[in-house]
Amino acid sequence: MLVELTRFKVKKGKTAEVDKWMALLNEHMDQVLLTLEDEKMYVETIFREVLEGEEFLYWYSVQGEDGIEVTNSAHEIDQLHLQYWEKCIDPDFKPADLETKVVMIPKKIRKMMS
Repeated sequence: MLVELTRFKVKKGKTAEVDKWMALLNEHMDQVLLTLEDEKMYVETIFREVLEGEEFLYWYSVQGEDGIEVTNSAHEIDQLHLQYWEKCIDPDFKPADLETKVVMIPKKIRKMMS
C-alpha cells in the first residue's frame, strides 16, 4: 500500500481554470470513482492552498499495488482531468512529496484494501 501527499504549484493566472477543474471532478464523481477502481486507488483527496500569493494543489492518496496509471486510462473523465492538469499545473515546479511518518488505518480496513 502506498500513502502519499504531494504538493503541486498552479500556474499563475489559472485560478479560474482550477475552479472549473475541481467543479468537473465534483460534478462527475460517479465517473471519477469508477476510474479509481482501475488505479487501485482507495482514497484520493485534493486540497487547495494559497501561500504567499502562490497557489498550490495537494494530492493525498492511499493506493494499492499494480493499479493502472491515470495517463493510461481510457475513461473520458480522466482525459479531461489530464487536460486540466496540463493547463493548470506548473511543470517548472518540482512536486514536493511530503514524508509519511505515521499511517493510521485499522487492520480490518487494511485487510479490505488488499
